[in-house]
Amino acid sequence: MYKDMELWTRIRLEVLREGKSKRQALRENRMHWTTLEKILRHPQPPGYRVGTERGKPKLGPYLKRIEEMLEADKALPRKQRHTAKRIYERLCEEGYPGKYTMVKDAVRRLKRVTREVYMPLIHRPGEAQVDFGYALARVAGVLRKVALFVMALPHSDAFFVMACERECTETYWEGHLRAFAFFGGVPTRISYDNAKVLVARIIGPHDKRLTDAFLQLKSHYLFEHRFCRVRRPNEKGVVEGVVKYTRLNFLVPVPQVRDLAELNEQLAVMCRGDLGRRLRGKGASKEALLVEDQAAFGPLPAAPLDACRKVATHANSLSLVRFEGNDYSVPVRVAHHPITAKGYMEQVVLCLQDEVVAVHPRSWDKEQLLFDYRHYLPLLERKPGALDHALPLAELDLPECFAVLRRRLESAAQPRGEGTREYIRVLRLLERFPPARVKQAVERALGSGAPGRDVVAMYLLSPEEGSAPRFRLDGHEHLRGVQVAAPDLAAYDQLLAGGGAL
Repeated sequence: MYKDMELWTRIRLEVLREGKSKRQALRENRMHWTTLEKILRHPQPPGYRVGTERGKPKLGPYLKRIEEMLEADKALPRKQRHTAKRIYERLCEEGYPGKYTMVKDAVRRLKRVTREVYMPLIHRPGEAQVDFGYALARVAGVLRKVALFVMALPHSDAFFVMACERECTETYWEGHLRAFAFFGGVPTRISYDNAKVLVARIIGPHDKRLTDAFLQLKSHYLFEHRFCRVRRPNEKGVVEGVVKYTRLNFLVPVPQVRDLAELNEQLAVMCRGDLGRRLRGKGASKEALLVEDQAAFGPLPAAPLDACRKVATHANSLSLVRFEGNDYSVPVRVAHHPITAKGYMEQVVLCLQDEVVAVHPRSWDKEQLLFDYRHYLPLLERKPGALDHALPLAELDLPECFAVLRRRLESAAQPRGEGTREYIRVLRLLERFPPARVKQAVERALGSGAPGRDVVAMYLLSPEEGSAPRFRLDGHEHLRGVQVAAPDLAAYDQLLAGGGAL
């Protein structure tokens, strides 16, 4: 190309500037007359150009059919559309006699002509976009997929990322709460996909019936919403790009964490650190532009939304409550009662009317049993024979001193079985006191030579190490106002006189 351009330039200078005749130029360069005319007409080689379009005798009758296939693909998911190879195979079934290359070139040209063009948009302060993505993380030694809630502010390009188990009502709301706290306010308008968590039913291109849960979120934080058209994620392209950026920059290499709480701590630190970055075309850092976003934000409400999903259920005969396919224990006193289960992202709270009766870590697996052994200790006192076979106590790992205490109580107690009941009464102290304190009290009671529930309880109420146990009113405030009258000894003398002593 360089030598051709050098010859091109020299011929144009000699003929057009220095006055050399065309005949002489033809003789010296041994070229055709049309080639010389082309050089003199164009400042640079124009390249090969077809004067008239070539006919397509084999493919021509099938071009409209190709256009129909590509047009029908627009209504289908991107991963399930026709490839050029599949179009060629279908055309062959319909009688196409040509080769694959001609079909591939035709498909490329048609896609280039019909490819969508987008309008650059202005991003005003105070607006946000929300999306969910997925990435791999090694949690507690297990490599698995986690969901990523992402909220981005297109004006400043600040963003917040939170890892969670999956995309659902609880994680959506928790993500909003944490994002609002991170940004220091509530965006004026938020753009979303048409997720089932938010949209109960799509009525038309722009009409949607929203879920009650999403309406509660809007009512609490007072922001406007905007939903993208179906299969048009480009309408919130900023957050789509942030999901990709987060996956490539925050989660490579694959993070290794104890749990999702640790991963979220790391992501929050990275999001704050990213505020110091300046994007191409913007004259200030993200942190400086975030101030403009915050000026347009609405205020945070006095109290955050109770970010949970509430389900009305009941406690069965095993004192278990089912929520999301898992069974959670409640105290036996509320068995057979109606229970409200409140599912948060990290815990499940079980309530009897307004009273919180149990709190468990949230399990995202299925068909799991989650016990709090303390819920079953009152029942165990009524049914001591179940002590060695109680499933809620199967994972209870008590110190050795408890086993020693049980052996002493059972060997010394009369009648038979009373020692087991006394040991269960000691276990019931775990309902009120931390295991470490009960362990210390049991060891002191064993050292005193007279172990038992009352002795262990006395040591629990006696903070002085080594002091003799004494009855205290600590924890028994209801006894402070009790007045005990002095005994009437005359009544005892009367009883003796009547032969009652015999």
